[in-house]
Amino acid sequence: MLGEYRIEGRGAAEISASVERAVGAGALPPGHLLPPMRELAARLGVNPNTVAAAYRILRERGVIETAGRRGSRVRAKPATTARDAIRVDVPEGVRDMAAGNPDPALLPPLATAFAAAGAQADREPVLYGDAPVEPELARVARADLDAGGVPDGPVVVTSGSLDAVERVLAAHLKPGDAVAVEDPGWGSLLDLVPALGLRTVPVQVDDDGPLPADVDRALAAGARALIVTDRAQNPTGAALSAARARALRTVLGRHPDTLLIEDDHGHGIVDLPLHPLAGVTRHWAFVRSTAKAFGPDLRIAVLTGDELTLDRVRGRQRLGPGWVSRLTQRAVVRLWADGAVDTPAVSAAYGGRRDALIGALARHGIAAYGRSGLNVWIPVPDETGAVARLQHAGWAVAPGARFRMSAPPGIRVTVSTLTEGEAGPLAEAIAAAVRPAPVRSYV
Repeated sequence: MLGEYRIEGRGAAEISASVERAVGAGALPPGHLLPPMRELAARLGVNPNTVAAAYRILRERGVIETAGRRGSRVRAKPATTARDAIRVDVPEGVRDMAAGNPDPALLPPLATAFAAAGAQADREPVLYGDAPVEPELARVARADLDAGGVPDGPVVVTSGSLDAVERVLAAHLKPGDAVAVEDPGWGSLLDLVPALGLRTVPVQVDDDGPLPADVDRALAAGARALIVTDRAQNPTGAALSAARARALRTVLGRHPDTLLIEDDHGHGIVDLPLHPLAGVTRHWAFVRSTAKAFGPDLRIAVLTGDELTLDRVRGRQRLGPGWVSRLTQRAVVRLWADGAVDTPAVSAAYGGRRDALIGALARHGIAAYGRSGLNVWIPVPDETGAVARLQHAGWAVAPGARFRMSAPPGIRVTVSTLTEGEAGPLAEAIAAAVRPAPVRSYV
């Protein structure tokens, strides 16, 4: 059953570590069936309860899954295998349209803001025991959230959106719980959920966001949480429309115990109106990051939510990093107050680049999607072949496998730095890459 690999250990921690080492090394591949607990216990000379505890540890770490009498198997996408590994290296001379970064030319200069924050820190140093959130950042962020229709709630600052999502999930869920996630969706999130020992339940997405029927089905089947991207969804560019938001609020009203997490991924770079879902369920969280508008290295996100959720997040944060640098928070306040990012202008720049590529692809008969944000999603029959052929033609794009579970194959093209003259040649290369290879006949 286990081929050449021999599970070892006398205690639960040793046994689980032995299995996890084998999974990480590829000796136990995804889908591999582990021995029944009693059989492994007899082989190792330990109590069956010890093996049961080891398997429980592995489930909680997202390494294996158990399906009743069908036994325990290595997860099809184990948490030890990050989706970031599913990428292409960009050789010299190949145009990088895969990275997912904003256009550096559209990011604001930071020197003045940090100089002002540094001068304030000299006058008012932040010491142990001081408030973890810069008061002016909380005020400005809360006013912006109010303007967008996000319900009232405390403000917490985290080290980016993914940090916020992880803390909210950990505050409410236990290993084995199911989380409904967008498919295609953010690759890092699709890694995070199983890494926390949680199960992902895919929910289909179109231009207007998650499909209500899919969400209803996932929640009715027992998913305890739903994660939704409000604008600039990665990788498809979806943005919640008013009609879709109403439909999803109706669905969530039938499942009031759902933990709702919203990520406003396009904040600062999208001028489409926000249609938040928060407030329908008992527990909710809404997060906004500075990454796309101000720069990924700032590592700051503003999080709000219901009192209980935010209290749990704050308490756990105190026992870990304590707080996010208030020096950086003060710099963000200055950027925000100074209007360092012209959102309509940035949105128009990215929108023009998306529209240019989508229009050029349409002229070749290729359907593509990108309602908002930095990316265009293109369904393809064979994404591995398309990625390879495009790289050979001088274009690097991201394989869809990084972003999907049960969704059909596709590729993601980041258009943030696409120039006016590149849309046509790129579309022509994509059209050539996705066409079926010519059939050869031999006489």
